Amino acid sequence: MKHLIDPTDLTQEELGQVISLAEDIIAHRERYQGAQSHRKLATLFYEPSTRTRLSFTAAMMELGGNVLGFSDARSSSVSKGETVQDTVRVVGCFADVIAMRHHIEGAQLYASEVSRVPIINAGDGSHSHPTQTLTDLLTIKRELGRIDGITIGFCGDLRFGRTVHSLIKALSGFKDIEVILIAPDELQLPDYIKQDVCEKLGIRYREVSSMEEVMPELDVLYMTRVQKERFLDEDEFDRVKDSFVLDSTRMSLAKEKMAVLHPLPRVNEILTEVDADPRAAYFRQVENGKFVRMALITKLLEWKDDPDHGMLEGDAPITDPSLHCTNPKCICNQERAPHRFRRSDRGGLRCWYCDAKIK
Repeated sequence: MKHLIDPTDLTQEELGQVISLAEDIIAHRERYQGAQSHRKLATLFYEPSTRTRLSFTAAMMELGGNVLGFSDARSSSVSKGETVQDTVRVVGCFADVIAMRHHIEGAQLYASEVSRVPIINAGDGSHSHPTQTLTDLLTIKRELGRIDGITIGFCGDLRFGRTVHSLIKALSGFKDIEVILIAPDELQLPDYIKQDVCEKLGIRYREVSSMEEVMPELDVLYMTRVQKERFLDEDEFDRVKDSFVLDSTRMSLAKEKMAVLHPLPRVNEILTEVDADPRAAYFRQVENGKFVRMALITKLLEWKDDPDHGMLEGDAPITDPSLHCTNPKCICNQERAPHRFRRSDRGGLRCWYCDAKIK
């Protein structure tokens, strides 16, 4: 069975199929009305969401299917202590596919180990957000006409921004990509993304401290908000929350053909004066999310019983009773999930579920 837990779970061919189907849905929406009638999507959202949850709901409704689930785990048996795996086992009796958002990193991977239906990761902590990545790729393709050969600047919270981590992973499958990282020291991209993704897979990257010096180079500017909920220290949040703000003056430095993306919600990192600029693509990006989720649901249900579209094979997890993941936000420290590990290409071990480095 095929799940989508991480952007790298899709082969480059499968990724191309999802993007191409989304483009066909946009061009011929009437063909897909009712295509998934009598199918049910469960949305299990343990963490607040507007765009992602409603996007999944709208996608399934446009396909003619039905939607069940919860938008607040406190209204479910989770409030009674039910585990992620048990919840998924139960919901899998009622639904054909599950979209899950969880504040605990690795929860969806843990759930997929027992699920009888495809699991879609709709965001796990600050770890990964693969359907936003599909949305981003479709938006870049529609705005620029290509994904290969772009220079993309990521600006803002690169440390906790799961959308940034996911998109950089996905871009590793395309040619001649250059990544520019624009962030304060406190919010720099984690070393494991730089090492295990950029350096390992040959993505050129560099780090800068201001937007102005790189704006003329960018084909895409990917803005992110500074996420207060990811900080343990509120004083640290207050120090960096206004570090980078996109306004009309900075936009005047950019190429005539450039796209500004943002996973939303925004706080004050893009002023509303930028909204009228034709290069501001973030609201078009929202609508693209519905179409790409329509395509993803369709493909996962198509691949469900196809042996040629299972999960990609990799090294088996390592279990060592003497080792433990020290990330308090990892599923193995929240529920009775086993402490499992994988070998890093740079040496050492990383958590199987959350990618934290084991010291």
